[in-house]
Amino acid sequence: MTDLVTAREELMAVAIGQLGELLDRMDTLALKLDASQLALTLVSTELAEQVIAYETRMAGITENAKLKAVQYIALRADEMARGTMDAQTRAMEEAARTVFRNEVGPALQRVTVPLQHVADLARKGARAWEWWLLHAATAVLSSAISWAMAAWLWLR
Repeated sequence: MTDLVTAREELMAVAIGQLGELLDRMDTLALKLDASQLALTLVSTELAEQVIAYETRMAGITENAKLKAVQYIALRADEMARGTMDAQTRAMEEAARTVFRNEVGPALQRVTVPLQHVADLARKGARAWEWWLLHAATAVLSSAISWAMAAWLWLR
């Protein structure tokens, strides 16, 4: 039995030795865990600072994007307003032409035809003296020829 006791004691001694090594490793692990916790705390603080800086940059980028979007929308709205205004102007001009052609044109035609007739009469009336002058010239010439023939016949 001595072998058994000795083997048992030997196993106990090895187990105690391994337990000591395990405790040493646990102490080392505890130190490493404390160091890791401290490093994680520092990294967490740095990460929080970086997140704050990132949020600040993102806020700036977002504001810039909003500004650009508003400028783009304003530009497009202005272009559309100009296009709409040009289209309305063209439509109004076409409507005015149509109204003039369909409504005002015939009315002016009805007014201008009698006025042109009156103007023609006025022109003819203004030249009435030309007709009288022609008749007077014909009468004077025929009278002169008659006097000349009568004088020629009388002198012969």
